[in-house]
Amino acid sequence: MRTRVHGWRWRRNPLRRRSDVVEAWWALAVGVLLSVGAPLAGAGAAWWTYDGAREQAAAQRAAQHHVRAVLVKDSPPAVPTTPGNGLRSFPVPVRWTGSDGIARTGLVRVPAGLRRGTRLYVWTDARGGIVRPPSNASVIRQHTLAMGVFTTTGALFAVFLAHLCVRRALARRRLAQWECDWARTEPEWTRRTA
Repeated sequence: MRTRVHGWRWRRNPLRRRSDVVEAWWALAVGVLLSVGAPLAGAGAAWWTYDGAREQAAAQRAAQHHVRAVLVKDSPPAVPTTPGNGLRSFPVPVRWTGSDGIARTGLVRVPAGLRRGTRLYVWTDARGGIVRPPSNASVIRQHTLAMGVFTTTGALFAVFLAHLCVRRALARRRLAQWECDWARTEPEWTRRTA
């Protein structure tokens, strides 16, 4: 039957080595970093990303214009899609009038089956060219969540890697100490001389 003594590295003991104390403190630090540090790093990165994405979306909304456009041609007819594939969209020419009053044309992806003359809205930049719409709240939340999860995962990986390196260094130091101690003890124990 085997008995484990908890906290033996913290107690005064003549068999306790300095590396045992270092390992005990390191284990405590790793526990704190894994349970508190990594989640806080992820939350901080997510907060920073959320603020930046909201500012960027607000700047895009301020610089872009939402204008009404008209389809110039019919979009291709609906194509049967496999389940879970969603609706297909096709690039179709549209015509719109820019904020400067000049009529423009360009390609916009629209769902299949729309007829010529259908009205829809597009986003344009200051020069009147079609641009992607500004990020909405859903995209901002997805980006924020992804950055938070990846940062937390990266912090966990970094702590785990550091833990492995410290454990390996401590094990090497212990083996070197044992070898040195054995070199002193072996001649007396085996009655051999060097």
